[in-house]
Amino acid sequence: MFEGKKLIWQEYEKEIADDKLFYVRSCIRQNFFPGSESAFLKILREILGKDVFEDPRHSTCSGIGYHGDVVPIETVQTIVARHFSMMKERGYENYVASCVTSFGIYTEFLDMWEHFPKTKEQTAKYLKAATGREFVIPKNLSHASDVIYKLRYEIAEKAKFQLVNKNTGKPLKIVDHIGCHYGKMFPKSSVGGSEFPQILSGMIKAWGGEVIDYPERRHCCGFGFRQYLVQSNRGYSIANSYKKFESMEPYEPDFIVANCPGCAMFMDKWQYTIASMENRTFDREGRGIPALTYEEMAALVLGFDPWELGLQMHQIDCEPLLDKIGIPYDPAKKYIGLHGEQLPKPEQVNCFRH
Repeated sequence: MFEGKKLIWQEYEKEIADDKLFYVRSCIRQNFFPGSESAFLKILREILGKDVFEDPRHSTCSGIGYHGDVVPIETVQTIVARHFSMMKERGYENYVASCVTSFGIYTEFLDMWEHFPKTKEQTAKYLKAATGREFVIPKNLSHASDVIYKLRYEIAEKAKFQLVNKNTGKPLKIVDHIGCHYGKMFPKSSVGGSEFPQILSGMIKAWGGEVIDYPERRHCCGFGFRQYLVQSNRGYSIANSYKKFESMEPYEPDFIVANCPGCAMFMDKWQYTIASMENRTFDREGRGIPALTYEEMAALVLGFDPWELGLQMHQIDCEPLLDKIGIPYDPAKKYIGLHGEQLPKPEQVNCFRH
């Protein structure tokens, strides 16, 4: 029986390269959580000793424009082909995307080029005409959360903290959220597929935390591109997030972690918006539920300074979580700028408790 289960689970696994990586950033996430991608690079390069190359010539994949029906598919395919060509030019074969939308775009086009050869030929033609480059595809395509997942036990060996409440000794209760463009568009390109995604839950368990299951665990965060990009549709976006918060509330999670830039941003900022609109939060303390990126979670376990990591950019204060884990921080440095200047402190919604 055990061998049979192992055989079935092989369908939910994927090959993940963990060294000699060509890494590409998201075009927007640095505006939300500016320390996450820098933390990823520091963890892999300085702490784990991996070879990771980042090309400054890399551009947006134009995925938001594509899904928003603004950029034609032929243009997006040519942009993606340029990215892959740059990887080859630098001597790398393993492509790693920071953004879940980009990962979905790359996965979609690799699948399309495989099943529709004429589309592949057309893209190669456009690439050559526009840039003079030759068409190539990566040997391995992964999302950055795949890489952290694969290295989770190496990170655990170097960890300075665990996802454990220092006051009670019990594991922190954590809600994981998988981006739709990672696990749902092409399930076989993710670990665990859309049914049993393991990327974030695997990290949580490896670092001492407890994964919380709840009814709307696989529900969309509410981004949905057209739901948010079109201002008149934003009620749909916040309603999706509200449904998730309301569903997780009885389980009293200590924090939320997501592997998608948009998901992490929306589950952080929509809580602030809902507090302003309806004067309520979804936690007992009235401070909101902190929402982290997986890089932030890994960096905190490894002992990074919370403010250098950029946690002050979150709408929901992370200090209660830092206190639970026992991570030291200087409250006076929370809003200190790059050159040592004191930055303005954001206003808080009245229902938030301080």
